[in-house]
Amino acid sequence: MPKLFRRIFLSNRPSGSRVADLETRWDPYVTLRKLQKYQITKTDACHYGFLGTVLLFVFFVNPAPWLAKLAVYLLFAVLFVVPVTSQFFFNALPIFTWLALYFTSSSFSAEQRPPITVQVLPAIETILYGDDLSDILAASLNKPLDFVAWIPYGLFHFGAPFVVAIILFLCGPPTILRGYAFAFGYMNLLGVISQNLFPAAPPWYKLIYGLSPANYSMKGSPGGLGRIDEYLGINLYTDGFSNSAVIFGALPSLHSGCATMEALFFSYVFPKLMPLFIFYVCWLWWSTMYLTHHYFVDLMAGSVLSYVFFQYTKCFHLPLPEPSVYSRWSYGELRKFSVWQTDPLSASASDIENIIVPAVENSEMELNFLDNSETPSIFDHDRSVSRSSATSNISLEAQDDLVSSSRTNKQRID
Repeated sequence: MPKLFRRIFLSNRPSGSRVADLETRWDPYVTLRKLQKYQITKTDACHYGFLGTVLLFVFFVNPAPWLAKLAVYLLFAVLFVVPVTSQFFFNALPIFTWLALYFTSSSFSAEQRPPITVQVLPAIETILYGDDLSDILAASLNKPLDFVAWIPYGLFHFGAPFVVAIILFLCGPPTILRGYAFAFGYMNLLGVISQNLFPAAPPWYKLIYGLSPANYSMKGSPGGLGRIDEYLGINLYTDGFSNSAVIFGALPSLHSGCATMEALFFSYVFPKLMPLFIFYVCWLWWSTMYLTHHYFVDLMAGSVLSYVFFQYTKCFHLPLPEPSVYSRWSYGELRKFSVWQTDPLSASASDIENIIVPAVENSEMELNFLDNSETPSIFDHDRSVSRSSATSNISLEAQDDLVSSSRTNKQRID
């Protein structure tokens, strides 16, 4: 296995390149010395200040024993300080913050929570799309479709983030995994905050209770996944969704957000396979509505949330992938995305509009030369010759030879 790994991933490694090297030291003083030299920026202050505020809130609100919470926080502190582990765990801080808030959401007091909306999402669905798409898709049920819907929603959704992270780490440019953890964590974190501030009932609620008011004492429902439990003789999805930490978290759909984020990062590294990733997102969209877990407006909200965080991460954090490179160890240098280079309105020295045309000494030009020549072109650099009779010492025949030779040498631009 080591020989196979070296042949696949390390065979094209540039000599002397260290951009893909991993930290292998265990000495915590290495991290502490880096921390002493570190100068915090405004962006970092907002980033760590926001995550720290959420973690502090979770620490006081979570009903777990104080000793257990202190032990977990100390464990993560050790993982952050040890260099060999901090390069992975510290960069995944947004993901851990999201998970901490998600599992703490079930302990929020019902008296302090906002009222649950039941009619808003189906009304928006009807206004935007003319009907309830989830009801239409769930009207025709059969066993083969149940399994087709179960694959992306009940299987791939939980394992895909880890598979994507491993592939990005091995085949993407160095530091892209850091950007993936940042975007993926923040998308889910803002999604959970939105679900707690604006609780909304999923389509399965309307099928069971109609449009009657909902309350926080109600249990969740596995929707169409309950049929999978019956087929397989298990209670995995029934127990999981009935006791979910956020039961009324229809908007935004984090299933859609996760699938979109994975497709965006894979399309960024493997652009030729973009149709495959788009198909996966559409497949998951269909399965969520077929299984009555989300309205289509929920799916759009989750995808838009992912797109916004991906674009921010691409502009400020992600390195540029090289199409001819298939391993992180094959990169000799890292180049960052530049907004100014992709701006079609930005000025560039190579733009044809910005070519500096030499000033003509005299504005007078012989009429017989203009009559016997084509209109001067900005592409014909040799043809911009001053023909002033007062300053030119070249004979008319020599100038005609110069013009004819420039015509034969000029390049045609279609």
